Amino acid sequence: MKSWRIALRILVLIAITAGLASAQDAPPTPSTDRQSMDDAWWTGPLLAPNASTLPRGHFLIEPYLYDVIGAHSNGFGSLTYINYGLADRFTVGVIPTFGYNKLSDGLSSSGIGLGDVTVQGQFRLGQFHEGSWIPTISATVQETFPTGKYDQLGKRPSDGLGSGAFTTTVALYTQTYFWMPNRRILRMRFNVSQAFSRDVTVDGVSVYGTDADFRGHAEPGRSSLVDASWEYSLTRRWVLALDATYRYTANTRVIGNNISGSSSGQDSNGVLLNLGSSETSGFAPAVEYSWKSTIGVIVGTRVIPGGHNAAMTITPVAAINIVH
Repeated sequence: MKSWRIALRILVLIAITAGLASAQDAPPTPSTDRQSMDDAWWTGPLLAPNASTLPRGHFLIEPYLYDVIGAHSNGFGSLTYINYGLADRFTVGVIPTFGYNKLSDGLSSSGIGLGDVTVQGQFRLGQFHEGSWIPTISATVQETFPTGKYDQLGKRPSDGLGSGAFTTTVALYTQTYFWMPNRRILRMRFNVSQAFSRDVTVDGVSVYGTDADFRGHAEPGRSSLVDASWEYSLTRRWVLALDATYRYTANTRVIGNNISGSSSGQDSNGVLLNLGSSETSGFAPAVEYSWKSTIGVIVGTRVIPGGHNAAMTITPVAAINIVH
């Protein structure tokens, strides 16, 4: 219930901000005219990637800063989208991540560390045109490289910032536009993705819950994500955004041996752990402001009330979107 009260306060703050924005930045066209697409400036919502590709030779940089707040921890992190239009319908990119875990009931991370790094390619299959029911559609393939530390963590499990797995993600992104009764634009995205990870060699204390004597491997479960988002163009510069997400992650198996033979849950020094599947839903309200069509900021909060085999987290997020 606490998370829902926090979310309600966030929504009230957004509504107040929206009212001030509306009073200070009136729409540039008369209310009897339908808002043109060029009159709406966007940064994108917090979570759902863009289905549009960049024009050839153009680039996008969008760094995010966030704090994943749990019951006894803060997961400070950064994630940066760096995309380049290789062709009008094909965009390539890289997504580096960094993090630092602060614990209230244990040792925090020894310092800021590199997380896993993702490279991606996105091909646009179709483009939305005003008056058409067909959305913009893109197919995306990502490969995540295990650059973040994940095992041999010793007395600092909080140093674990990666999964140790090569992970391939295939996704379908869509984006379309609606005109509301007041003739303002509502932009909607609907994205689905599926991630598949290879087996991971695990040595000692790891993000998979193993101890110092463990030697073996982990078999991460596949992960499915559905993300729907809405952005309402309140004025040219101000936008209200909301993401709604659902994620399912299959069971992860950890198989190996404890070399000292001292750990519980083993048979003749053998270890078999099933971390279990997890299932979560969440939402992320946010406010966007753009100084011009090529640069803007977004501030909001992702709320995951908890779920099957998953803890509640609240994550304040801020990002700047720069397109050239």
